[in-house]
Amino acid sequence: MEKLSNIHPGEVLNEEFLKQFEISADRLSKDINIPQTRISEIVKGRRRITADTALMLSKYFGTTPKFWLGLQDDFDIEEERNQIIKELDKIKKIKINEA
Repeated sequence: MEKLSNIHPGEVLNEEFLKQFEISADRLSKDINIPQTRISEIVKGRRRITADTALMLSKYFGTTPKFWLGLQDDFDIEEERNQIIKELDKIKKIKINEA
């Protein structure tokens, strides 16, 4: 089975929100009062979505902050899993006795 690539939340922001609503990164940054470079770096996958950015994006797009942070958490976990997969494979699950 082919493994799907890990999707950065910036790709979701770009594809599902900016393009769908025909909003530029520049307009978004002005509308939510954050630097345009922050939005551009997120869209390019070079920057994380932080709690403050999640709050602003959720207010603007009518989502929840947890939506944005969940995307970021999922991305981070998958990236880390890919980095330490060999170490994870060596860990054996604890066996808990059932009474």
